[in-house]
Amino acid sequence: MKSVQMGVMAAVVVGVVGLGSTAGAEKAMQIADGMKVTLEYTMTLPDRTIGDSTAGQAPFSYTQGNQEIVPGLEKALAGMKAGDKKRVTIPAAAAYGPYDEKGKVEVPKKNLPPEAKVGTKLRASNGAEAKVVELKGDVVIVDTNHPLAGKDLTFDVNIIKVETPPKAAKPAKP
Repeated sequence: MKSVQMGVMAAVVVGVVGLGSTAGAEKAMQIADGMKVTLEYTMTLPDRTIGDSTAGQAPFSYTQGNQEIVPGLEKALAGMKAGDKKRVTIPAAAAYGPYDEKGKVEVPKKNLPPEAKVGTKLRASNGAEAKVVELKGDVVIVDTNHPLAGKDLTFDVNIIKVETPPKAAKPAKP
């Protein structure tokens, strides 16, 4: 009986040690191109207001190197691991780019919805966003810059998970 208990105890210890090393290996994975990253973040604008956050929501996931987040943040996260936290300020040029006065364009008022007024946000057929900034008779001035263009952004990030993305299923042969 005693030898059976010792054998079970040894199996449990080996199993726990094995689990610990697997969890440690996952935790040690670094953010690199192709890795799926899950994180929590808060983005703060230059005036210290919160521009975006996952607080109270599900964490955000993206694939490193796929240009799914602003370039400066992607670069700042490279090499981090699950459990790492960081505050990083991304200059406008590495976020949504500089503000471009040429992004303000004149559009015939007849091309806009009749209810459009200063502050109205518009979406072009290609998905681009714009904002009405001035009404001048039959012409409307529309700002096509991204709302965050020209702004340095500060991100507080908490890396939740870094993992190899699942392999895509091979297409079935006909």
